[in-house]
Amino acid sequence: MTALVIGGGPAGLMAAEELARAGHRTVLVEAKPTLARKFLMAGKSGLNLTRDQSPDTFHAAYRGDFGDILADFGPAEAMDFARGLGIDLFTGSTGRVFPTGMKASPMLRAWILRLTGLGVQIRTRWRWIGFEGDRLTFDTPGGPVSEKPAVTVLALGGASWPRLGSDAAWVPWLADRGVAIAPFRPANMGFVIPWSEHMTPHLGQPVKGVALRTPEHLSRGEFVLSARGIEGGGVYALSAEVRDGAPLTLDLMPDATEAVIARRLARIPAKESTTNRLRKGLGLDPVKLALLNEWGRPLPSDPTALARRVKGLMVPHRGPRPLAEAISSAGGIRREAVTADLELRALPGIFAAGEMLDWEAPTGGYLLTGCLATGRHAGRAAASRLT
Repeated sequence: MTALVIGGGPAGLMAAEELARAGHRTVLVEAKPTLARKFLMAGKSGLNLTRDQSPDTFHAAYRGDFGDILADFGPAEAMDFARGLGIDLFTGSTGRVFPTGMKASPMLRAWILRLTGLGVQIRTRWRWIGFEGDRLTFDTPGGPVSEKPAVTVLALGGASWPRLGSDAAWVPWLADRGVAIAPFRPANMGFVIPWSEHMTPHLGQPVKGVALRTPEHLSRGEFVLSARGIEGGGVYALSAEVRDGAPLTLDLMPDATEAVIARRLARIPAKESTTNRLRKGLGLDPVKLALLNEWGRPLPSDPTALARRVKGLMVPHRGPRPLAEAISSAGGIRREAVTADLELRALPGIFAAGEMLDWEAPTGGYLLTGCLATGRHAGRAAASRLT
């Protein structure tokens, strides 16, 4: 076996393609019965391939020390890649890029067909179970197998959605061989809110037309009130900062200034209840009124003070939801543990790609583009090592 890729998600598929295109006999193994389960799951709600933005804006969304790799593969390259598989794309009003069919499965089928056409051998139900000396060992349908390929690309994912394959079982095996690994933490996740009973009728409802703020950033995306707390795109955009300790506030009327809100409240007779003043003066819908009562009590009667509460409602969360529920993860193989080619310094000939590496990004196309970029980079570097 010349080249081995372990992990059948987007990063692994990309690495396998690069190795095969370079003319090397390539085998791709996957622990699950089918490839790219997390990729397919993400595509159920519409596969967000990338974000059509300028390179500087796009790359600024990433956290971690792998930006140099992303500089060579961004939105334009991701779109060209999908079109090369025969996938037609469209760009939404926010710059998010989707297949016109909105599904991941056609892209995956086309990709697998191209890989097999390039000679890539795909073996499913091959679970990597660690090292045996300098060999890689696997649990396979035919029994234990031990391999020593000339080069290996690891693309085993991070630690989110473990039921789909990213279970981080590889961490102790690499750590025991001297690979520095940052602990995994949830990314793109919701936050725990201990709701009072009066919020029960509103759970499951979206919150629209608002802004979430941290001291550094603002998110205008909507979010959802769930029985467990808050979740959704508007929350995920700020989740890394909030997870790391930044306070989170909710602006219920981001398109109106505090002064304008105060004047509108002052027009309503003081004899009206505070809830009626908010409803009549500001037109707040039931969900927004419920949140203001949930997080803002005691509500002040003074219009200026009440306007301040409407514009800056503190979100009293109790931390992020568990890692297993997160869309993605932060942490993984540290930057100093790999070369510029993503080769493990402690294990020459073994490369890493995708969410195994210590980087993170918000949802909205950044995650998938990052996995494609690192997979391509590692695959090309591994191929170069063989020449």
